[in-house]
Amino acid sequence: MTRGCRPAAAALAAALLLGGCTSFTETAPVAPVASATGCPGTRAVPDPDRPVVQLDLTLDDDLRRVTGTETVRFTPDLPTAELVFRLVPNNPDTAARGSRLVVDGVRGDDVDRGVVERAGAADPGGLYVVRLDRELEPGETTEVTLDFTLDLGSAGFDRVGSDDGLAWWASGAPLLAWEPGVGWSRAPFVGVIGETASSPVADTTVRVSVPDGLVVLMTGDQAPPSPVVDGRRTWTSTEPVARDVSVAVGRFGTAELDVDGVRVTAGVLPGAELTPRQLAERTAEAVRALADRFGPFPYATLTVPLLPPYGGGIEYPSSILMASPRTDVLVHEVAHMWFYGMVGDDQFRDPWLDEAFATYAEALVDGAADPSDALDGAGDVGGSMADQSDDDGYLRLVYGKGAAALLAARAAAGGPAFDAALRCYVDAQAWTTATPDDLAAALAGLPAALDVLVRAGALDEDDLPAGVAGSTGGPATPTD
Repeated sequence: MTRGCRPAAAALAAALLLGGCTSFTETAPVAPVASATGCPGTRAVPDPDRPVVQLDLTLDDDLRRVTGTETVRFTPDLPTAELVFRLVPNNPDTAARGSRLVVDGVRGDDVDRGVVERAGAADPGGLYVVRLDRELEPGETTEVTLDFTLDLGSAGFDRVGSDDGLAWWASGAPLLAWEPGVGWSRAPFVGVIGETASSPVADTTVRVSVPDGLVVLMTGDQAPPSPVVDGRRTWTSTEPVARDVSVAVGRFGTAELDVDGVRVTAGVLPGAELTPRQLAERTAEAVRALADRFGPFPYATLTVPLLPPYGGGIEYPSSILMASPRTDVLVHEVAHMWFYGMVGDDQFRDPWLDEAFATYAEALVDGAADPSDALDGAGDVGGSMADQSDDDGYLRLVYGKGAAALLAARAAAGGPAFDAALRCYVDAQAWTTATPDDLAAALAGLPAALDVLVRAGALDEDDLPAGVAGSTGGPATPTD
């Protein structure tokens, strides 16, 4: 879901069957290959001028409300006289469960005032805009602090919720909506199950105060909790490259594994179908299998709390909210650590750049289904969220046909050449917001692959590098 598989596990399976120290990991050099143009040889590093975010959060004793303060230090690369934040819990479906995010106030030396824009969301609106009293030039820095209140709605498969002795929230604080080189995203909220956010990576610190006896599992490298003060503990984590943050609070039992230098922490509730060790081992298998495909795991840590079986999974940087014990869902969400977590995209404009890739990765690792039939389905893979008429169509096109197109492109180009080109794409676009033409540039030496993606409507002819055209061959059958 928000950066991941929002559909319930059954819906995701149906989509597949339609056709079938720093926290970011240090990387080894990648050998350039003839099939890829502009291969960097090493993975790109984050922008040193990326935003710095500090979140201070307090969960009420009844586990139904979070009060928070968010401080953002922001340095734009384009002129701007405002900051735009996305209020994701006010998405209509999430708000219908009783969740609500309200900005109570804003302050800062350059702040003029804050206003709310509806943007298709439920009350009080989907965007919070901080108007500045001057225009920032590229390279100038401002700092703003937002006070906010988040109500956690009823339990279910969603980013935000509360259940008996359990609370979780993801995208639960105002989310900076800046795309470097482009500007602010004001994409509207939509009545379809997928994501609509676009955020840069940020150097993020999270502090969460919760009642004693509860365990916090969240994005980032967690320190041991503080001593008990007035019946509460504070848990702190740091993640230098977080586009967003998730937090789960409950009576989790945990297990840790070291996976080639990555600390995997799995947590399960009493009576869960899996033990903490089993979940940690399954996660480790997924991390290793996907690292073999796409290069080293992007983060130094991965935290995986298993919620009750509401259905599906929701991925966030270095953290996954699992609401299903299914291994295929877990693989899909771990793949999102590369696709959206590290290689970002505008999820409203180009949703296939993370969901199709995560489903493609799932098919390669699990061999869950042959999605070749999905390639013949009507519709273009590369449409925006505004082009998706309903949940079924979105799953069929973006997950099903999108993954099928990538598998067919791989078959047409040859597995080793396609894998090498995709590895170069991942390394070149690490910690950026990638676009379809970035992918097309990485595949410039593989015209047969480009032809498949153009015919599937994943890429437009305009996305192709100058002088590069797809092949004229017929459809390819996906093979490993």
